[in-house]
Amino acid sequence: MSEPSTKPYLIRAIFDWCADAGYTPYLAVQVNEYTQVPMAYVKDGKIVLNIGMDAVRNLQLGNEDITCGGRFGGVAHQLIVPMSAVIGIFAKETGQGLVFQGQESSPMGAATGTSEPPDGPSPQGKPTLRVVK
Repeated sequence: MSEPSTKPYLIRAIFDWCADAGYTPYLAVQVNEYTQVPMAYVKDGKIVLNIGMDAVRNLQLGNEDITCGGRFGGVAHQLIVPMSAVIGIFAKETGQGLVFQGQESSPMGAATGTSEPPDGPSPQGKPTLRVVK
């Protein structure tokens, strides 16, 4: 049996942090053939969803997918987002959150910089943490 992914746990953690802080959690999604969202709201193959408790109903942050009901332009839709399609989760008010490795770009687009990988070799040795403000 393979080890479970940390991604759904990290998404739930940022969601809970947003709720505790009074922020609005937004989910950035790369739409693929398994993603069920209203296609009229997809731009460049991506969609950003407000998954706050005031915006959706029956939100389920599962290990394989995220499901909920939401309204777009007054029309109710059932949303299904596979974990593999999640680019990141962030607070609307601060932009703080997580962007997952191996994703095409940041959920905030050009506002956060380029999605190009840095030139040169990858750093070797122990990973380090730094404070980002």
